[in-house]
Amino acid sequence: QLQLVQTGGGLVQPGGSQRLSCKASGFTLDYYAIGWFRQAPGKEREGVSCISSRPGNANYADSVKGRFTISRDDTKNTVYLHMVNLEPEDTGVYYCAVQHSLSTTCVLATTRYTLWGQGTQVRVSS
Repeated sequence: QLQLVQTGGGLVQPGGSQRLSCKASGFTLDYYAIGWFRQAPGKEREGVSCISSRPGNANYADSVKGRFTISRDDTKNTVYLHMVNLEPEDTGVYYCAVQHSLSTTCVLATTRYTLWGQGTQVRVSS
């Protein structure tokens, strides 16, 4: 069974940090681009960051540049999203997703991604 299993998330104070993980099972991530998306209450799902297959070029939404870092460890079949200096506006359900692609670039378009994780809540509040 092909699936993405997410861990991490929860409640964090403004200015705090969190790391989300997304582990693939049933397939290897080598030939996939991976994206992180989030959905705030009452809003559409938006792209946060993505990372291409090798060499792993990253792309970020303007709202998270300089605060979020995406990385991948193909030996662990896992992708991470490290978030620092979190703001209340970062609150939402975060999803990882994959796109089969050998391109050295990635795009933050939900329609390109075919397999999604279960989602994990991140809440930034004091």
